[in-house]
Amino acid sequence: MRKLLLLTTVILVGLVFIARLFYLQVYSGSAYNIFEDTAIQKEYNYPKRGYVYDRNGKLLVANQPSYDVMVIPREVAPMDSLKLHEFCTLLKITKEDYDKKLNRARNYSPRLSSPFVQQLSKTDYAVLQEKMRKFEGFYIQKRSLRSYQTTIGANVLGDIGEVNRRIIAQQPYYKMGDLIGKQGVEKTYEKVLRGVKGIKFIQKDRFNKHIGPYKDGIYDTLPKPGKDITLTIDSELQAYGELLMKHKRGGIIALDPSSGEILAMVSGPSYNPNLLVGRDRSRNFTKLYRDSIAKPLFDRGLQAQYPPGSPFKVINALIGLQEDVVDTRERFTCRMGYYYGSRKLTGCHHHRSPVAMNDGIAQSCNAYFVNVYRRIIDKYEDAGKGMNIWANHAKSFGLGNFLNNDLSVGSKGRIPDGDYYDRAYGDNRWGSTYIVSNAIGQGEVEATPIQLANMAAAIGNRGYYYTPHIIKEIEGDTIPKKYRTPKYTTIDKRHFEPVIEGMFDVYNKGTASTLRVPGIDICGKTGTAENFVRIDSVKTQLTDHSIFVAFAPKDNPKIAIAVFVENGYWGSRFAGRMASLMIEKYIKGHITRTDLERWILTHSLEDEYAKPYSGEPFKINGETTLQVIDNYAIENTNQSSLKQ
Repeated sequence: MRKLLLLTTVILVGLVFIARLFYLQVYSGSAYNIFEDTAIQKEYNYPKRGYVYDRNGKLLVANQPSYDVMVIPREVAPMDSLKLHEFCTLLKITKEDYDKKLNRARNYSPRLSSPFVQQLSKTDYAVLQEKMRKFEGFYIQKRSLRSYQTTIGANVLGDIGEVNRRIIAQQPYYKMGDLIGKQGVEKTYEKVLRGVKGIKFIQKDRFNKHIGPYKDGIYDTLPKPGKDITLTIDSELQAYGELLMKHKRGGIIALDPSSGEILAMVSGPSYNPNLLVGRDRSRNFTKLYRDSIAKPLFDRGLQAQYPPGSPFKVINALIGLQEDVVDTRERFTCRMGYYYGSRKLTGCHHHRSPVAMNDGIAQSCNAYFVNVYRRIIDKYEDAGKGMNIWANHAKSFGLGNFLNNDLSVGSKGRIPDGDYYDRAYGDNRWGSTYIVSNAIGQGEVEATPIQLANMAAAIGNRGYYYTPHIIKEIEGDTIPKKYRTPKYTTIDKRHFEPVIEGMFDVYNKGTASTLRVPGIDICGKTGTAENFVRIDSVKTQLTDHSIFVAFAPKDNPKIAIAVFVENGYWGSRFAGRMASLMIEKYIKGHITRTDLERWILTHSLEDEYAKPYSGEPFKINGETTLQVIDNYAIENTNQSSLKQ
């Protein structure tokens, strides 16, 4: 009996131990994670980042080697003063820098590696490599930095910079010290360009010494290089656009209407992309970021929302034809503007009167388009309904919303609808006379240069467009289908021809007749947009903006373009000249209108950016403040107040 009791006790104890071990190791225990094993050091092997080419195969972005000194704080051995001095001298840092960097690394993680000193030169690396064995807890990590083979297209190409803790928390792939695309195509196509890191697992003994690869390296992986990409940008056209925009502020967007490919994406002023490479990146970025006057990091071609001015009139012409409120023959009288009763709602410049649609476009008659616009809204008993129908037509051209493209930044612009004015004035307490400025691209309508270029492409295509995009080819892959699928406007194809004829006559007998290019049939539209700032509730007018949209040739266009020059006076003065030159440069490959080119290259607008429209220095609290003008005029107050 006692033998049976003893045997039963042993069996029960054994079962309890087995059950407990099963619970700990199978039920509640987590799987072994090699990345959490402190006895194994992880060393990453960074892949070659993909190269970037322009549409003609010209290399724009390559790589250059870079070397970072990494630290694992818990493995750092105490150094005497001589050894510490030697280490700091090799790294070209002070003792205070050493303590600060080590504390920062320790706060991040005592057992994980983090960057200590980044981006050593080849010379510094060669000297340091021979002595690294003397400094426990430190090792050298090889990486790749970008090498920009051009000085143009900073807003297109973007840059790469170190990840922060927020990015690491959101994307565990990245570790402290890793680099990531921050702007431009580097940001948009980060996952394509970066490749995949390789890793080596190194076994350490109880004295923290390396004893060889963990399990003979069976878990080690090789890096996968990033894919090369080809952009739609024509680097020669981009460079020419940046040259024309020198000493000016604004944006130039050029598209291929047949594909939506972006040929040039100029933002002025710009900067050399090489400024944001290497150990000086942080200091240079700070300088660019703090330049609140010129705002070189603000991409005016994609982000700046401007009143579109007279180019928007062609949209109202198309909507008027579609809504059957006007035909191409009907004429309207212009008495140097549009009058409602005895009240003058809009002005106009001198031209013959009355005018039908063709001359209305060619001569940019405000009165003509106010009449058309009012008929569109007043066609319906409820002004809100008429406004919604108008807005839906305008939005079908890609206006008033994000274009869903592959660019890293952008703005929506604004196409107001009935709800917008109901909120502003109250339900049913407004009518078409309150909002006539929309007829001529002022008022509450706003657009970005890329939206205006896309609008021109849709008109040149007679009613459809492709989503503007910057990617032409990805190594071993195809571009997304959405960039190869046309989007159709709400306007019937038959209505485009008379409007295009009017835009053609802008060059032949209208407001751009002095800008013709021999051998190229260009269809365009000049624009002049009022430019206001509001300081202490006082609305002050500055020099008008110069705007121009165009496409060429007239049939089967190869290029559509929008040019916006801040404080550039009227449409044909700066923007029109620049558009004609860009079109000729792309289609012919050379310039014959050297008179236009000479004028643009020898005229600056820097003085205009330093003073208000009156010509006197703009003062706030007794001090001249260019920053106030720029901040208001460019970003905040390019919106005319609601017309009472």
